[in-house]
Amino acid sequence: MPEKLIVIGGGLAGSEAAWQAAKRGIKVVLYEMRPDKLTEAHRTGLLGELVCSNSLRSNDLYTAPGLLKKELEIAGSLIMEAAYASTVPAGSALAVDRNLFAEYISGKISNHPNIEVKRHEITELTGEISIIATGPLTSGAMVSALSEIIGGEYLYFYDAIAPIIDADSIDQNKVYRASRYGKGGGDDYVNCPMTKDEYLNFYNAITEADKVAAREFEKQKVFEGCMPVEVMASRGEDTLRFGPMKPVGLPDPKTGRDPYAVVQLRAENKEMTSYNMVGFQTRLKWPEQKKVFSMIPGLENAEFMRYGSLHRNTFINSPLSLNKDLTLKNRDNIFIAGQLSGVEGYIESTAMGLIAGINAFLKISGETAPVVPETTAHGALIRHITDSESKNFQPSNINFGLFSLTENIMKMRDKKQKRKMIAEKALSEWEEHLKKI
Repeated sequence: MPEKLIVIGGGLAGSEAAWQAAKRGIKVVLYEMRPDKLTEAHRTGLLGELVCSNSLRSNDLYTAPGLLKKELEIAGSLIMEAAYASTVPAGSALAVDRNLFAEYISGKISNHPNIEVKRHEITELTGEISIIATGPLTSGAMVSALSEIIGGEYLYFYDAIAPIIDADSIDQNKVYRASRYGKGGGDDYVNCPMTKDEYLNFYNAITEADKVAAREFEKQKVFEGCMPVEVMASRGEDTLRFGPMKPVGLPDPKTGRDPYAVVQLRAENKEMTSYNMVGFQTRLKWPEQKKVFSMIPGLENAEFMRYGSLHRNTFINSPLSLNKDLTLKNRDNIFIAGQLSGVEGYIESTAMGLIAGINAFLKISGETAPVVPETTAHGALIRHITDSESKNFQPSNINFGLFSLTENIMKMRDKKQKRKMIAEKALSEWEEHLKKI
């Protein structure tokens, strides 16, 4: 197999794709433009750098994210290996120390004998077999190169990231440690409780605060799964209390009762020297963030290690452009992976990187890639990005609504039993799929 594989983009999808192909004997050249050219959200040149939350979501096998992570683990995912090597407490979720996580991935990729990492931007696409995994912050040059090939209009939406706070600046006398319903370690989160008056004052302040405006020529389109906290607040007085500030299952030990509202903080690293404001993605201007978020009990003197920010995410209209093996319909030497393909989320991006890496290996080997069963989490995502209505296509996280279900499972009324059967069938068919490769 003399032909090499080109992978463009060193995020989660690109790193996973390179790893899957390289461990099967393919020579891979991985191009990453950072650190010479940074995106508006990245800060380092590390491969697999996380720029939004540090959570990979639920670890429960009978949830869609938990099932997808299990499938990745069975397939020998580098990203999952890195995650389990860099975990931080997060209840029933899997969260990571983002620096250790990226350092682990960078070390593994850089030391693999079949992978060569080159640090410069790719602006043109050739006839070589390539995987484009440049992510939601794809550079303008790559957008232009892809637009010429696809011949269609790119879609985009605005995405927001949450602030990170210095742990030493949190007033420990006003907060308490607990996980919702005592899950995980039972005290994995720092909770900032609010009375009704405190919540209403906060709500009024956040709805009146100055926000970063979209540029005039860009239509603002915010992804529902990463909604800025002030956009949620604009939908009604109680929206936040039923969303990121939901107090249910978090009784305050001082009162023995659930507070009126609560802000949760999740550790960013193993040393717990910094905390992420859970669900507080925002596009408020930085001075406004300082003013408004300092109204939260315990955060009056908070020191922000990173303010929240807004950036544009780019993805292709996949139902019009992608085959089920993740190649472009009009250029089958090019695979699209990660969020650029129309999935949303860290593990979803990783999953598309894994499929692209395996399928590129098969293509170079002269083999035809088997179709991933739609009853698996990986197949459900591929089904979404290739079979959805193209007119109103929007990226999606993994959820059970994307799966193809057998009639007997669809008729089940017991939700827990139904999800258990979905997971068991998915894992069985996923293992059979891997055997075919």
